[in-house]
Amino acid sequence: MISRFDTMLKIPEALQKKYDRLLIQKKISADHHSDYKKWLRFYLDFCKKYQHPYADSGSLSLFLAKLEEKKQDKRKQTQAKQAVLLYYSGIGKKMETTDQVSETSEAFTAKGGQSPWNAALKSLADEIKLRHYSPKTLKSYSLWVEKMRFFVGQKLAEQLNPDDVKAFLTDLAVEKKVSASSQNQAFNALLFFFRHVLKREFGKIDGVVRAKRKPYIPVVLSREEVDRIIHCLHDPYDLVVKLLYGCGLRLSECMNLRIHNFNFDHNIVTIHDGKGKKDRTLPLPRTIAPDLKRQVERVISQHQADIDNDCAGAFIPGILEKKFKNAGKELVWQWFFPAKELTYVAETNESRRYHLHETHVQKAIKRGVSKSKILKRATAHTFRHSFASHLLQANYDIRTIQELLGHSDVRTTMIYTHTVRSRTLKESKSPLDF
Repeated sequence: MISRFDTMLKIPEALQKKYDRLLIQKKISADHHSDYKKWLRFYLDFCKKYQHPYADSGSLSLFLAKLEEKKQDKRKQTQAKQAVLLYYSGIGKKMETTDQVSETSEAFTAKGGQSPWNAALKSLADEIKLRHYSPKTLKSYSLWVEKMRFFVGQKLAEQLNPDDVKAFLTDLAVEKKVSASSQNQAFNALLFFFRHVLKREFGKIDGVVRAKRKPYIPVVLSREEVDRIIHCLHDPYDLVVKLLYGCGLRLSECMNLRIHNFNFDHNIVTIHDGKGKKDRTLPLPRTIAPDLKRQVERVISQHQADIDNDCAGAFIPGILEKKFKNAGKELVWQWFFPAKELTYVAETNESRRYHLHETHVQKAIKRGVSKSKILKRATAHTFRHSFASHLLQANYDIRTIQELLGHSDVRTTMIYTHTVRSRTLKESKSPLDF
């Protein structure tokens, strides 16, 4: 039987030798040479299969997005990126591969290294950062613009028009069969790109085939099912789920918690920069207070070990890193759910601690759900849905639930009215008679 690896693009011997020299020049550990060459082969095969330019950073973005789509481990994604960037550095020295790669590489270097599209993408990133949008928005918007770029072929960014957008959005719905939310996200990304990068009004887009939006009612677990899943999880994932359900947190909000977010004197947790850059305060479940304090003790112990081993501390967001240079080493800035291993930062030649990665939590929850034998399709976000539904079932006011969830619009919160059984009185009464 022929494996998928055997049918991939064969890298010419000349390229193999030059890439080997690059690996030695850049002092890449010999233990990782075979992995780097494997990622280069995967990348070149990806470009050939989807007809992307070999020597363009846009192709690298799409390649990394493909790896993430396949749930590839973050460390492997980082290694793949480093392997391709090493290949790019060799292109400047006229590294050779297949005829198609050589031809594309020469065209790329002839332009001085940065194409008009790359300049437009950099401008897109600058505009998003200027407005303090989240890194996830930057990532998703950049990816949709990249896909638009390869959809229009040889057209430059400045030559795009509403008809190109219409054809792209129709292709997403008809050929790619994407969901309505994905098509809307693509529309918003291109609207932002036209308005803030190309400095042109988007214009009216008529006749676009829209992906059908299906009515969605969230999955809700019973309290017994929540307890069964928690019982099937080990530390620290059981505590993560207790916070997701007990406080109605989004997974990203839970992972971004730091020591200073907790106030045990008043029994509250403060969420900073949640979705939409909004802050909110939530009551902590009293039943898990001992678990939370034990986790704090673990963080204190690990933090001391990191300091003793000359670790640069936790990653600090945005400009705070420059404003408070030693903040990363302070206890209050440590992650509440720290990663098990340190992350090496090549630019500064130091090791830092990141928080527990979301994918690890998602996989642990998936295993826990399977082990619990419940008959529902539950994810990390299901616990947030269950939090809201159970509050509604306990006759909490919808506005109160809206504030606890951090929703901007009460209409978003109203979806939970469909997840609980309605309770009506047989006869209406005046409030004066209550």
